[in-house]
Amino acid sequence: MRAKSSLLAFVAGLLSIGAAHARNPEPLRVTRSEPVKIQNPLGRVVLVHGFLETGTAFNTLRKRLERHGYECIVPRLSPCDGRGGLEALAEGLKRDIDAAFGPHEPIRVVGFSMGGVVSRYYLQKLGGAARCEKFFTIASPHNGTHAAWLYPSKGVKQMRPGSEFLNDLEETEHVLGKMPVVSYRTPLDLVILPASSSIWERAENFHYPVLLHPLMLSSPRVLADLEKRLRD
Repeated sequence: MRAKSSLLAFVAGLLSIGAAHARNPEPLRVTRSEPVKIQNPLGRVVLVHGFLETGTAFNTLRKRLERHGYECIVPRLSPCDGRGGLEALAEGLKRDIDAAFGPHEPIRVVGFSMGGVVSRYYLQKLGGAARCEKFFTIASPHNGTHAAWLYPSKGVKQMRPGSEFLNDLEETEHVLGKMPVVSYRTPLDLVILPASSSIWERAENFHYPVLLHPLMLSSPRVLADLEKRLRD
């Protein structure tokens, strides 16, 4: 009963936010957040947010990483409902990364939810794999999510199981070469349906029983493991 109530609340919230976006559409752009400059950083990390977000969900992880000596950037994907398509968001992401870190500086990428598949397009189709040292996804719909039938934007349709976009990502994942890739998921996810859709055969897959989809970004176990793998 609790899971059903949570799902209904999610659907209601999704539809109400979507209606607000329809009334006040955002222009198609990516707004860059400036990295905190760190002398001799351990590395440069790009944190890519998910659907209907602005990047604030990464505040906890970003602060943790900056304390440990990483330079981080959290681009704002816009429109955040993906109405212009995930390809357009990935192209903006590339521009944003190049503007923050230059076109060749090595980076590591962490993508949450929709941000994981947007990041894959950047890495696999826009040349990002050539400069990316490690790639992490958190609760991303690598195999699609049935929740994507609840919202009509182009980008959300591309996250439906069996979409041409996801099939293209599967066919071009060889571009990642030997890049270390990790996918985190929670079996209790009510946004990635089924939760097993976050399993990506190309990646090392880890699951943690986190209660809700967005709480993956504040789970101590998830963040501790991610930090360890960033350092290794």
